[in-house]
Amino acid sequence: MNAATLRMVLVGTFVFATAVAPGLGQNTGKVAPRLEPIAETRLLMEGLTQANFRGLERNLTKNPIDDASWVYARGQAILIAESANLLMLRPPKNQGQAIWFERSMDLRNQAMNLAQHLGKKDLERGKASMFQLAQSCNRCHESFRVPIDVTPFAPQGDPPPVRKVSAQVED
Repeated sequence: MNAATLRMVLVGTFVFATAVAPGLGQNTGKVAPRLEPIAETRLLMEGLTQANFRGLERNLTKNPIDDASWVYARGQAILIAESANLLMLRPPKNQGQAIWFERSMDLRNQAMNLAQHLGKKDLERGKASMFQLAQSCNRCHESFRVPIDVTPFAPQGDPPPVRKVSAQVED
C-alpha cells in the first residue's frame, strides 16, 4: 500500500467516524447537578413542614370545605412530602443516618397518603391521616431529641415568637 492510498484510507476512516459518531469525545453539554442542601433543617421544618401542616388544619376545619380548599390542602400535603425529600439531602454527619432516612421516608409516605385522601375529598380519612402524619413527625422528633410535639387540630395559642434569622448557613 503506497502513501497516497494509506492517506485516503485514513481520511475515509476519519470522515466515516465523524459522520457515524458525531460528538464522540466531545462535551455533550449535559450537566450532572450536585444536590446540596441550602437551608438549615430548622428553616425547612418551620417554613415548609409546620406552615403547611397548620394550613392543612385550617382547610380541614372549614365547614363546608369548598373545592378550592380541597385542592389547596392536597397541595399542602404534597409540599410536606417534598420537604421530606429535602430532609434526605441533609442527614446527620455523625450517627443516626439510617434512622434519619427511615423517618424522612415515613414522613414522605404519610404525607402522600394524606394527599391521596384529600384528592378524593375524604374528610374522615384525611383527618385520620393528619394524626398519622403527626405521629410520624413526633417519632422523628423523639429520635433526634427535638422538643416539639405535633398535635393536629389542637387549639393554638399565641403565634411563635419572631426569631432573628442569620445570613450564615448552618450545617
